[in-house]
Order: sequence, then structure tokens, then C-alpha cells
Amino acid sequence: TRSGRLDEARLAFEKMLTYANHLGLYAEEIGHTGEQRGNFPQAFTHLALISAAFNLDRMLG
Repeated sequence: TRSGRLDEARLAFEKMLTYANHLGLYAEEIGHTGEQRGNFPQAFTHLALISAAFNLDRMLG
């Protein structure tokens, strides 16, 4: 969102939401085919998702 590419940011955020498991949790990484990899669940991933949601919401109004 800092670069002003809001449509791309929104689409990337919405795509990220599809990678959560059935409980809405994320692993440390997402593989090329969408599989969750690394530590699970990963708090830093969830924190980044919350931060992205906050910033995107603020920019979109």
C-alpha cells in the first residue's frame, strides 16, 4: 500500500487469506503449490497479516 498500488495489495491480501487452514491458522511459509511449510502455527505470520489488514483498511478508507 505504501507504493500506491492498492488494487494489487487488496488482491494479494485476499489471495493470502485462501492459504489459511480450516482453523484460519498459517505456517511460517507457504510453498509454491500453496502448502504450509515451516513452524506451525507461526505468530509472526499472523501478526504480519493483521498489520497488512490494518494498513490496507486505512488506505482504502
